[in-house]
Amino acid sequence: MIDLKKDGALWTVTLNRPDKANALTRAMLNDLADIALAAQDQAQVFVLTGAGKVFSAGMDLEEAVTDLATDPVWERLSGAISAMPCLTIASLNGTVAGGAMGMVLACDLRVAVPAARFFYPVAKLGFLPQPSDPGRMAALIGPARTKLILMGGARLEAGQALSFGLIDVLAEEPEGLEACVTRLSQDAGAASPAHIARLKAMIDG
Repeated sequence: MIDLKKDGALWTVTLNRPDKANALTRAMLNDLADIALAAQDQAQVFVLTGAGKVFSAGMDLEEAVTDLATDPVWERLSGAISAMPCLTIASLNGTVAGGAMGMVLACDLRVAVPAARFFYPVAKLGFLPQPSDPGRMAALIGPARTKLILMGGARLEAGQALSFGLIDVLAEEPEGLEACVTRLSQDAGAASPAHIARLKAMIDG
């Protein structure tokens, strides 16, 4: 359910459960976290995407009864992505919902197709977001808009997410998502890992 493709120093990780809208199970989250940790010493560009028309519907609700919503694996995953010294890109082939937002927020760049939608209905469902998610979201779009999503139940269309700063690039035709991500990966992929790591550290502080 998690596919990994290595093209030199470019790692592409795909959530491959399209029949379930790429809903995340505990096993998938653990696999993702393991891959993200391994990539820290090997990848120069790390791309996270999904199969089908939805990036991820969030937590697999069939596993909610196993307390998956509060499992530390969510933070392990987003923390591993955030700690990568390379360029990390969320290549969003469709809607991002619920807990799937955490790994997306942890990436350096977010590129989405025009059909993508964004929502994180924790207030409605009675869950708390993962601890680092509100802070990362607020750093991107500000506290009020973060409250609009987490507490006000806002569902953003791609254009609105772009204007908010939740995503960075809207991959419209004729370029398309894959070509857009390839273009954004070129400079970092051609540079030395040490140079990219130093540049990223200067930006992140």
